[in-house]
Amino acid sequence: MKDLQDIRSLFPIFQTKVNGNKLVYFDNGATTQKPISVINSIENYYAHINSNVHRGVHYLSNLATDKLEAVRCGVQKFLNAKFEHEIIFTKGTTDAINLVAHCLKRDLGKDSEIIISELEHHSNIVPWQLACEEVGAKLKVIPLKENGELDWSVFEKLLSNKTKLVAISHVSNGLGTINPIKYVIDNAKKFNAKVLIDGAQAASHMPVNVQKLDVDFYCFSGHKVFGPTGVGVLYGKENVLNSMPPYQGGGEMIKNVSFKKTTFAELPHKFEAGTPNIAGIIGLGTALDFINKIGLNKIFEHEIKLTEYATKELLKIKGLKIYGTAQKKSAIISFNIDRLHHYDIGVLLDKMGVAVRTGHHCNQPIMEKYNIEGTVRISLAFYNTKEEIDCCVNAIKKSIEMLS
Repeated sequence: MKDLQDIRSLFPIFQTKVNGNKLVYFDNGATTQKPISVINSIENYYAHINSNVHRGVHYLSNLATDKLEAVRCGVQKFLNAKFEHEIIFTKGTTDAINLVAHCLKRDLGKDSEIIISELEHHSNIVPWQLACEEVGAKLKVIPLKENGELDWSVFEKLLSNKTKLVAISHVSNGLGTINPIKYVIDNAKKFNAKVLIDGAQAASHMPVNVQKLDVDFYCFSGHKVFGPTGVGVLYGKENVLNSMPPYQGGGEMIKNVSFKKTTFAELPHKFEAGTPNIAGIIGLGTALDFINKIGLNKIFEHEIKLTEYATKELLKIKGLKIYGTAQKKSAIISFNIDRLHHYDIGVLLDKMGVAVRTGHHCNQPIMEKYNIEGTVRISLAFYNTKEEIDCCVNAIKKSIEMLS
């Protein structure tokens, strides 16, 4: 990517030394690093704007409200949503999925079915299990093939008039598989089923157009798009959100409260009970501005080249096996090395300044499928380089020597 070093200079974390080594950060699937503009925007809010939003008549409250609502507009454009009020601020992707699961379960019955996949993060499994258990609905699972792709022929057989919702990840956080979500949405619509897409591992890597997709729900987390933790986004179609009951009760989400009857606010505030994470939302807006300046198409192209290079170099290491070899993959590579524990590899890499993730990655069904406990996971971002990949590969080789 052109001017990559200039981009990296905008991230203070890359000045950090780890055990005396230059940091190589390959754990972007867990969280991304923050540019100085995001850090400064949060500091500026607390230093110069700090006030609660909405209903205030004073200057600071109005300024904070304007800043927050400007981010809502920015997210609308980022996802190409039709209306600003289709953007709901949440604590993150997990919170967004739980919101939908809680609000939709009243529409489920004993004859209802929800379809998810074997690729899902636990956050896109457990909320649906809880909803189904509560109302007696059935949870159907699209199986995973050996190469890390889902068996779509089974998906089409699972669909029926009983299907009320399909919930699936845009990109697998454990294997990097990019799912054909437009195909999923189009097929689900044939049975009038709603579709939720977990975009946590996609939103910072590729363009998303919710209108073109015709998706009912799409969600992602701020901290995985170079923004702060504790904030996320749920997009929902206007008519679908209007048909749903509130998720939580309290301030902001009400229109009128009395002991006779309480009425609720219009979208989006109907689903935003309590004081929002104002600083986090402002930081999220700055992060999206940062992404937009670089361009998601450019980011995607750079990361695919990095992933292909890293895959080629890793496969040169004797005994190394990569899990998930789908034809379409994002910037995630999970692997193990013969007779070595993934945790030991991760610890030794850290000693050499290389940050990776080890374990099951909240993907225990995937690990069960491959009959393994966990993997070493490399997850890349646009600020990573081929030189860092070479450093990581050399560190893996040294780790193998030390453990053999």
